[in-house]
Amino acid sequence: MAPALNGVHLEKAASILQQARRAVAFTGAGISVASGIPDFRSPGGLWSKYDPFEVASAHALENNPRQVWEFMLETVDLLGRSQPNAAHLALAELEKKHRLAGVITQNIDNLHQRAGSGLVIEYHGNFQRFYCQSCQGERPEAEVMAQCSFSIPVWCPTCGGLVRPDVVFFGEAIPAKAHHQSLELLQSTDVLIIAGTSGEVAPANALPRQVKLSGGKIIEINKGQTHYTDLADVRFDAPAEDVLPQLTDMVLRS
Repeated sequence: MAPALNGVHLEKAASILQQARRAVAFTGAGISVASGIPDFRSPGGLWSKYDPFEVASAHALENNPRQVWEFMLETVDLLGRSQPNAAHLALAELEKKHRLAGVITQNIDNLHQRAGSGLVIEYHGNFQRFYCQSCQGERPEAEVMAQCSFSIPVWCPTCGGLVRPDVVFFGEAIPAKAHHQSLELLQSTDVLIIAGTSGEVAPANALPRQVKLSGGKIIEINKGQTHYTDLADVRFDAPAEDVLPQLTDMVLRS
């Protein structure tokens, strides 16, 4: 059973969502911790085991692709064992009931889609998609995983280039399509739910400020202080999997 939350805060947040013309969720790693995916930066997360520059950067792809693939296989296994949690399901339910226009996520775990969310803008990509870095051809996940059982790294059967996941590594630019889609969605957004992201990663951390500068309201759901605390109209210092189901129930009961 989820812990009791501040009733005044819940009522205020529910009222904000009920009156929203267009509400959007903006999520990060914290929303998936309850699914068994440690925040990369937290103790026990992948960055406590690996140096991100050595395994998840444009430099590493160029200079040590085998080490990158060893890291990627561990990550693929971790993500494959995870399941959507109550926070993902709550956001999907809000969208289904036309209380949420969509989700912009920094996560690469595909959990919003598996929970049933329809419009998901993947700002940093998706670890279940692969393509050739040379010819840009898409490579099916099943084919890539089958090749991994023989050798790594994986090379493109068409041109011989390096196959990689469709994610943004350190030192790489955000895909223009994802960035433009995010800006377009937020242009008419008057309520933003921030869940599980502390605002440390640029340029994603600038997106909520666009909503605030346009006169929108911010509902923040994060544990501890973040770079968004000064933006929030309502703030919950609690896990998203505790807050979002209760908030959703309150919004949909009206």
